[in-house]
Amino acid sequence: MSSSSIAWIGSLQAFLLMLFGVVTGPLFDAGYFRALLTFGTIVLPFGLMMTSLSTEFWQLILAQGIVIGLSAGCLFVPSVAILPQYFKKRRGLANGLAASGSSIGGVVYPIMFDQLQHRVGFPWATRAIGFLCFGTCCISYSIMRMRFQPTEKRKLLQLSAFKEPAFVLFAIGMFLGFLGFYNFLFYIQSYAIDTGIVSSTLGFYLLSMLNAGSTVGRICPNFIADHTGPLNVLTPAATFTAILAFAWIGVHNGPGVIVLSVLYGLCSGGFVSLPPVVMVSLTKDIRDLGTRLGMIFGLTSVGLLIGTPIGGAILSDTGKYLGVQLFTACCLITSASIFAALRFSRSGPRLIARV
Repeated sequence: MSSSSIAWIGSLQAFLLMLFGVVTGPLFDAGYFRALLTFGTIVLPFGLMMTSLSTEFWQLILAQGIVIGLSAGCLFVPSVAILPQYFKKRRGLANGLAASGSSIGGVVYPIMFDQLQHRVGFPWATRAIGFLCFGTCCISYSIMRMRFQPTEKRKLLQLSAFKEPAFVLFAIGMFLGFLGFYNFLFYIQSYAIDTGIVSSTLGFYLLSMLNAGSTVGRICPNFIADHTGPLNVLTPAATFTAILAFAWIGVHNGPGVIVLSVLYGLCSGGFVSLPPVVMVSLTKDIRDLGTRLGMIFGLTSVGLLIGTPIGGAILSDTGKYLGVQLFTACCLITSASIFAALRFSRSGPRLIARV
């Protein structure tokens, strides 16, 4: 099976996770937080259990791509949108700490799966992850509560947002950034193994190393953003991530690919976790945050859907990783440029300004 075909499973899951924010954002604003959390807590582990039974490509598309994608979408936007209800002065740090949880999962789950797969096989390794996922979701379900209940019905879309230049620039930057961003995560392992840089055993752990770096990279930039402004941190984070994507072209040894993976996780942590904080700064009425986040993530989802399959198609057609590397880097540097334009459109020509 081609790299492009395999990439559709993960890209479809990420696409639905983000796209469903168009629905879950307004539902959150309308007060259906518990209903969304209940659905996600039950259906997400169910999707993993169905994945453990899958033996055909179409079954993986249904279980891993659609079921897990939709259920994760029910959890994602509400879990992000609820944080500003509890934090005002330290919203960035709170968001970073929450976002670091997914990076910790990105460290634990691959290692857990690899160890269990060799001992009990793919089905039970996947089921074990499903049980752990259900347990952690139940902990969140028992703790999370909406602080403010809505007083009026919310619209599914806030089309007036597209009349705001800042919102439009941010949406375009997000789309282009995530069009390229996940190609590094999808293909760094196969690149390192196929080119003989590292063994298959070490190559498997590159993603865990990347996520370990991302754990720190999601907390520290958000902490800094509380003091300097989120756009002042998001722009350099996106820029450094793009530079590392270009550096990927010149990495041809084991230590280099390990350092690159850790640094990519460290720098991209801010790129991934800061957008909700930026969205808070672009939203006048906090009651509209869920809806506007859903709209942004809905647009971003298109980039997630087509980005890695495009990378896979380039790889399949050329047989080389250079095209994937250039595609990734060019998307990211364009995104960083748009974020820089947004930053200066809000601050004027001043280099030092809280934005």
